[in-house]
Amino acid sequence: MSKIAIVYWSGTGNTETMAKCIEEGVKAAGGEAVLMGIGEFSPARFSEFSAVAFGCPAMGSEQLEETEFEPAFEALESSLSGKNIALFGSYGWGDGQWMRDWCSRCDNAGANLLDENGLMANEAPDDAMQESCRDLGRRLAAW
Repeated sequence: MSKIAIVYWSGTGNTETMAKCIEEGVKAAGGEAVLMGIGEFSPARFSEFSAVAFGCPAMGSEQLEETEFEPAFEALESSLSGKNIALFGSYGWGDGQWMRDWCSRCDNAGANLLDENGLMANEAPDDAMQESCRDLGRRLAAW
């Protein structure tokens, strides 16, 4: 059985909604999902999971949340090589540059990205986006 970590930060609840839908998809596919905040995850925890989905919204000028998420993710970056990773998050402006940059960072670190472009919701995830999140969870569980 797949054990998937869903590690996220959410300011308005949009990314949290996405995380919970991913969790539903993992469970629907017969996997085990563990939701946690970014502060609860460390490089040592990678070995507990077959894949990790990281979620963070775009902040400021299309960047990861810089007080909690960015420093924690930066500390994980050198441990991403060979790890199965998915990225997701919401944004309210711009064109998704933060996600392209984030995917590039993971690729450069040697991570195995489930989707090379990540999964992005513009504002609150609508019904179609919530289903896309569940699909991501199902694919993570089968990976």
